[in-house]
Order: sequence, then C-alpha cells, then structure tokens
Amino acid sequence: MKFQFATAGQIIFGNGSIDKLPAQVAEIGKRPFVITGSRPERHESVLSGLKSKSYALAREPTVPLLKEAVTQAREAGADCIIGLGGGSVIDLAKAVAALLANKGDLFDYLEVIGKGRPLEKPALPSIAIPTTSGTGAEVTRNAVLGSPEHQVKVSMRHSSMLPRVALVDPVLTHAVPPDVTANSGLDALTQLIEVFLTRKASPLTDGLVREALPQGARGLPIAFRDGTNTEARRDMSLSSLFSGLGLANAGLGAVHGFAGPLGGMVDIPHGVACAILLGPCMKHNANAALTSSNSSLLNRFAELAQMLTGRSGGPIEVIDWAIQISEEVGIGKLSDYGFAETDIPALVNKAKNSSSMKGNPVNFSEDTLTMILKEAM
Repeated sequence: MKFQFATAGQIIFGNGSIDKLPAQVAEIGKRPFVITGSRPERHESVLSGLKSKSYALAREPTVPLLKEAVTQAREAGADCIIGLGGGSVIDLAKAVAALLANKGDLFDYLEVIGKGRPLEKPALPSIAIPTTSGTGAEVTRNAVLGSPEHQVKVSMRHSSMLPRVALVDPVLTHAVPPDVTANSGLDALTQLIEVFLTRKASPLTDGLVREALPQGARGLPIAFRDGTNTEARRDMSLSSLFSGLGLANAGLGAVHGFAGPLGGMVDIPHGVACAILLGPCMKHNANAALTSSNSSLLNRFAELAQMLTGRSGGPIEVIDWAIQISEEVGIGKLSDYGFAETDIPALVNKAKNSSSMKGNPVNFSEDTLTMILKEAM
C-alpha cells in the first residue's frame, strides 16, 4: 500500500470561524487582495476590518478574467490573496496567487491548451473562505479555468497553490439560495462517491468519505428546503470540505471526466452536470463489476448504499438514490442545457483521456461513454 496526502497549511472549521480572518491575514501579508463573487456587498461585515482592494467575479473564471484580475492585483501591490466565495471564486484566487509570483505567460502553466509546466516560484500565500458547499476548492492545489477560445475547461496546478489557510464557516452558507445549494451540494456528494470508488482510494480518503457522505446525503435535502437549518448547513460544509480533501489526494472518476469538458461546451452549472451524469455512470460501473464478478467494487457499492440510504443494498440502491435526489431538487437532463446528440462524439473524444476518467474504477470503451451520454439526454 502506497499513498500521499497533502492539504491546506491550516484548516479552521466551525460556526463563527470567520472572526479569525484578521489575525490569519496578519500572519501572511500586509496588502491583501480579495477575490469575491458578483455581490461583494454581502460580505462587507467580513471585510470591513481589512485594508484591501478587491475584484468581483461575475461568472465562472476564464483565461481573460484571470488576466484581468492579475493585472488589478499587481497594480494594488498585493502580497497575499483572499478568495471569499464559491468554488469558482476560490479557484480564481489560487490562480491569481500563482501568477503574481511568476512572470511567465499564463499558457506556460495551463494544462491541455498550454505547456503545462510547473510554476517556477511558489504561489503567493492565500486564504480560502467558501460561501457555498460544493467543490472543496479551499483544500485543492489546482484552479479550473474556462477557455472560450478553445471551448474547454482546463487546470493550472501546483502544490504551492494549496491555500495557506482554509477557513470554513458554515454560517456563511445560510443565505445561499435553494438552486445553488442543490447544484453545489450535488457536486460535493458526487465527489465523495467518486473518491470512494476511484482506483487511488486510500485508508485516509476512505475515512473521509465514511464520515462525510452520510452527513451530506442527510443534510442536502434539508438545506435545500430550509437554508437556515444550522445542522444541515454544517453537514454540507463538512461534506464539501472532505470531498475536496478526498479528490485532491485520490482523484475522481467518469462523472467528472465528462463534467469538466462538458462545461466548456455548454452553459451548465458544474454540480448540475455531475448530478445528471451520476446515475448513468454508476449504472455502467456497476454493470462492469457484475459482469466481471469484481467483488471489491461490488462491496464498495454495498457500503455506498448504506452510507447514502441508511439501509443495506448495492448498486441498484446507489443508482436509485442518485435519480431520486436529482428529482427532489429539480435537476433535468443534458438536453435542457443545450447539449445535443450531435455533440456526443466531441465530448467523448475530450473526456476519454481526462485525468478524472483515468481514475474511474472501470475502463469504459468509447461505445460505453456514448451510451452514458445518451442515457443522460
């Protein structure tokens, strides 16, 4: 058995944790630059004590938006970066921190569409403060960026991009609307499921899933209906955090293998894409396990069923749960978001060699990948 585990320099979790922000900033820099979502005024009370300039991200980060944010942060003389928002905001913050410390061209460091080189110098220190419960970006070492020119989402990645501090305060998620709660929450739960099934799962990541997945499966429907439910919001924040810890150290699977490039092709929230694809991907993973009598994978499905439903079961129960939770929060089909059957070959071609697809417990043929997408239509 061999595995590695890396995460943020410090994780601070719990209601009221945001009060520790000024002290944490003082430890890493004197001129913080803050990346927020489209409505920074919502966080005035959080940021009022900081003498900082900021950049508001109105949509998912792209290569042009990153260049714009870096220019503003450089003009402000930033020596540390704070990401206060959802996963997109935190990803942009990590990318800005990386580029401020490195003078090379952005495409030197981007995977797939660039040279994919490692950073020459460590990224500036950053603090990640999630205001949604979804990606777990506060404890991952990469940033996902869209390239409108190439119609794809790609990553830049380096160990120094791990935030110096991950400050997770569930209270900050109480105002998140139901649709965002559902979209982000389904991403977190999908990540936990895939982390448990991936080829690189370890005793450490297994423990994270076993603790967080039952809490998330219980908490998401409650938080969707009542955003101020303190216990449900805490459960979702923990699930998101642990899903990020898991994916950063074990990888993911076919769902995210599809979801990444899909997001570069059509305008679909990442969590929605994951929710739509989860059932079909689990079905074909299970079919392969049954056909090959893969007892190890079937045992994993049995444990997932227990964690998700509280009852004994197997692949059928996992698939049924995925379908039921998506229906409960109003998730549709890929065709509802402008994805057409004529787009399937292009997506299969982009997804088949993705890093997440390589972590899937089963090797899918192109025919199977095509079938999965048709079932998600």
